[in-house]
Amino acid sequence: MAWAYCGDQVKRWREGAGVSRNDLCKAVGYQYEYVKSMENGRRRPTLRLLTVADEMCGAQGKLLAAHEYLKPEPYPARSQEYMQAEAEAIAVHSYQPVLIPGLLQTEEYARALMSDSCPPVDDETVEERIKARLGRQEALTRRPATVFGFIVYEAALRTNVGGPGVMKRQLNHMVEVGELRNVSVQVLPMGRCPGLALNGPIVLLESPDHEHFAFAEGQETSAFYVDPSKVSNLTQRHGMIRMHALSVEESAEFISKLAEEL
Repeated sequence: MAWAYCGDQVKRWREGAGVSRNDLCKAVGYQYEYVKSMENGRRRPTLRLLTVADEMCGAQGKLLAAHEYLKPEPYPARSQEYMQAEAEAIAVHSYQPVLIPGLLQTEEYARALMSDSCPPVDDETVEERIKARLGRQEALTRRPATVFGFIVYEAALRTNVGGPGVMKRQLNHMVEVGELRNVSVQVLPMGRCPGLALNGPIVLLESPDHEHFAFAEGQETSAFYVDPSKVSNLTQRHGMIRMHALSVEESAEFISKLAEEL
């Protein structure tokens, strides 16, 4: 609604000032359809558009002021409930089949992922989400009493996100983080536990009140489970996957070897 209202205001101010959409496009350096989608509320009006439109239309800061209400959310709406629970958890156990877990990602790995999203997101949203992801990672050292366990399928270590250099530094970073007392990183080699390994990511959480939650995510959907039976099912699956994973020591050697090959 905020996008739609702001875009409509840009359109009204533009038309009132006798400025055509083409004129605004040339001034801001955007394609016609891109500006049209912002005016119609399909895209979030950017700071650049608001700045240029405000000046061209003589809005005296009224359009520019809308930027404070349009700042992108640090997390997608479908994962915000999980993020709140993660921030309070005393134990986090994650399994990821195709991507490095967010809490273990380097900034350049995260940037490569987010910059290559489809449909694409604007630069401000990318920066806001990278900042939020790096902020989450502070918990690994700021909360030494919280247990963080990560199991990563071998395929995620071989995806080459961002190119060999980015991936090499990412793998080395995982080994370094795995040396923290409250963090364990394990690798599930290809071919082990093949059925469960391909069913998608699982994250298990334990709250300070010893309540147990689970989070599962897909391409366009995610689910935060509080029902004990659902949480139990996902806990059992996670346990089966962990049984087939390499030990922490074996995993560190495995990841280091992959990094050396890049």
